[in-house]
Amino acid sequence: MSEPTGTIQRALVRCVINGRPTETVVDVRSSLADMLRSEYRLTGVKQGCGAGECGACTVLINGESFNACIYLAVWADGKAIRTIEGLAREDGELSAVQRAFVAEGAIQCGFCTPGFVLTAEELAARNTPYTEEELRNLLSGHLCRCTGYENILKAVQRVLPSGTT
Repeated sequence: MSEPTGTIQRALVRCVINGRPTETVVDVRSSLADMLRSEYRLTGVKQGCGAGECGACTVLINGESFNACIYLAVWADGKAIRTIEGLAREDGELSAVQRAFVAEGAIQCGFCTPGFVLTAEELAARNTPYTEEELRNLLSGHLCRCTGYENILKAVQRVLPSGTT
């Protein structure tokens, strides 16, 4: 027998967010971005396009960057999620990637910055040298209306192993 029309299906999601074990009940249709913003007040996860095109909602899931606006919250069950709020150390010291973005002036309005920084964190963790063309391609899932991308590219290059050109 099917459920009556209009009944909201809910599910328990247990995951680790920025190093903290969490659990919450969500509407099974909710995006990870909605869960992180609404349930955990992690507003560094930006609501941009809502279609996975702009990269403003990027988070790391088990170390890999994903657009949280098109990733269902229920898929996060059992996973480790990291948002921009979870990058700095407890004493407030910024991560190497965050420091590189500051040093290169790779921010203006800041709306796209969390997504770029989290993707850069993933790339830095890979410890792989990339050509400039490869980096531009790897960052192409992010849109920025302010900086022109050059300083962002320089910031990412700053944290990658030597040999990146």
